[in-house]
Amino acid sequence: MKPPSTLPLYVVNAFTSQAFHGNPAAVCPLEQWLSDDLMQAIAAQNNLSETAFLVPEGPNWRLRWFTPRLEVALCGHATLASAFVLARRHPRSHEFHFHTQSGELTVTRENDHYTLNFPTRPLSPLPECAELEAALGHPVQTLTQAGPKHAIAELENESALRACHPDFSALKTLPWSGIAITARGDSCDFVSRYFAPKAGIDEDPVTGSAHCGLTPYWAQRLGKTRLKAQQLSERGGELLCELRGDRVLMTGGAVLYSEGMIYL
Repeated sequence: MKPPSTLPLYVVNAFTSQAFHGNPAAVCPLEQWLSDDLMQAIAAQNNLSETAFLVPEGPNWRLRWFTPRLEVALCGHATLASAFVLARRHPRSHEFHFHTQSGELTVTRENDHYTLNFPTRPLSPLPECAELEAALGHPVQTLTQAGPKHAIAELENESALRACHPDFSALKTLPWSGIAITARGDSCDFVSRYFAPKAGIDEDPVTGSAHCGLTPYWAQRLGKTRLKAQQLSERGGELLCELRGDRVLMTGGAVLYSEGMIYL
């Protein structure tokens, strides 16, 4: 079926309350699915870490996320951005259910705050990796597998995180699709940065999905289930995280940057 000649497109900064901060995501609400090739082309044109496409499915929505290079199975900030757009379109709604590759995800809205309900990533210890330390240029205190494709590397302190300038070409050779570096925070419970050069994202500004592993990791280390987190990218972002069994609740704000049309 021929796609429509125009499509709505929103760009939303997620996990922030300020313009030009947080993680920008493009959101494209659809009446029916486009071809995978066309959605990938739109995501590449947008050139943001993720573009979200959503289609009504009964009373809920089916949601998919694309980086400029490929489709991903889970994305936090673009889910928050999608709920933000739906709240603008359906101002009386305060809960949004999304069917995704990672199961059903729920976002609830209270005033200007959005809370994502996501699955945790199982954690398991990893041996030392000299190649990772060389790529980061910093010693790793503890290395942990977070789900099948991601790693968490704890560095000495927040200063080490801020000073890290990775060799992204070297990170691409490592077995993980995404690597979160983290440390105890100076003014919050923990801080992090997130690198995913294999997905076409050298450094992601604020990464909700990474906190599906970071939250249980720090909950165990700090002995608490409610945590304040900051992601120390250039744009920066803040999350309130809560561990509830095998689920993670992540709360943050969002700001609309632009609203327009795609012409096909």
